[in-house]
Amino acid sequence: MPELTLANALAAVLLIALNAYVVLAGADFGGGVWDLFAWGPRRQQQRDLIAHAIGPVWEANHVWLILAVVLLFTCFPTVFAQLAITLHVPLTLMLFGVVLRGSAFAFRSYGSESDVAERRWGRTFAIASLVTPILLGACVGAVAAGRVHGSAAGGFVQGFIRPWLTPFALSIGLLALCLFAFLAAVYLTLETTDAELREDFRRRALAAGLSLFPAALLTLVLAGEAPDMRAGLLFSIRGLLIQLPTALAAVTALAALGSRRYRLARVAAVAQASFIIWGWAIAQYPMMLPPETTIAGAAAPAITLQLVAGALGLGALVLLPSLAYLFRVFKAAGH
Repeated sequence: MPELTLANALAAVLLIALNAYVVLAGADFGGGVWDLFAWGPRRQQQRDLIAHAIGPVWEANHVWLILAVVLLFTCFPTVFAQLAITLHVPLTLMLFGVVLRGSAFAFRSYGSESDVAERRWGRTFAIASLVTPILLGACVGAVAAGRVHGSAAGGFVQGFIRPWLTPFALSIGLLALCLFAFLAAVYLTLETTDAELREDFRRRALAAGLSLFPAALLTLVLAGEAPDMRAGLLFSIRGLLIQLPTALAAVTALAALGSRRYRLARVAAVAQASFIIWGWAIAQYPMMLPPETTIAGAAAPAITLQLVAGALGLGALVLLPSLAYLFRVFKAAGH
């Protein structure tokens, strides 16, 4: 059982922030993927629906990434330093992707009315939405494989490229892309009352949900690069206990989509994504950066952790009601 310490509690809050980023902002990236692959006689309506769904909340969803980064460099500074050094290439590219995606979305929606400019910004938005999840997943894969050391030993390629540009890390990137596309398609079934548009995204959700099974299997096949994580997932009681609800949520989501029970599908899809995130963390606990850096060993001094915990409590009093009100205004009505 995890030890009840302040460092573990703040690590759990960090994971909750990442979880929230995946199920909220991840779906925004998935919407960009479906914008890129819009097809059929209703492709313009599909893109309009995606823009309408993302528009009110996409900026607010990034608050969870900001929270995670602040918690990381404040509470676990050595981990932040090692990540920022070893993974500076994919993290920088990911940052470009986030900025380009948001800028392109804004310029397409509120900028020039020229068809050429709109198509150009639309392609930028969609391609950035496609590439960024893969980079995010590759960073997670590098961490899980224990390749983050914070040094340039062996030269630039060995120190800064090979840790994340591996078959296993890229398979995690593919899994993240499929997951984000799945979440987006499920959410979009509840963003419209048009039966044909809803059916379009139901089919996309089913396809993306089914694609998660081979993507997950591929990561397990390649997990020889991350033996500790594979052992934690496949050969430990805690790993098996998290995989059972993950599988149940996946089957429930697909069954609910098949029977057109969209609200149940949304709940199950969120649960599936959350179990995947927590499964990764549980599999490598108590390590924060395998194979040597533990949560306790990387934690900042106790006074820092205590001040951060107090600030989190005060911040939550403002942040959580504000976000709840935002989603109530823009998402609750009719959905």
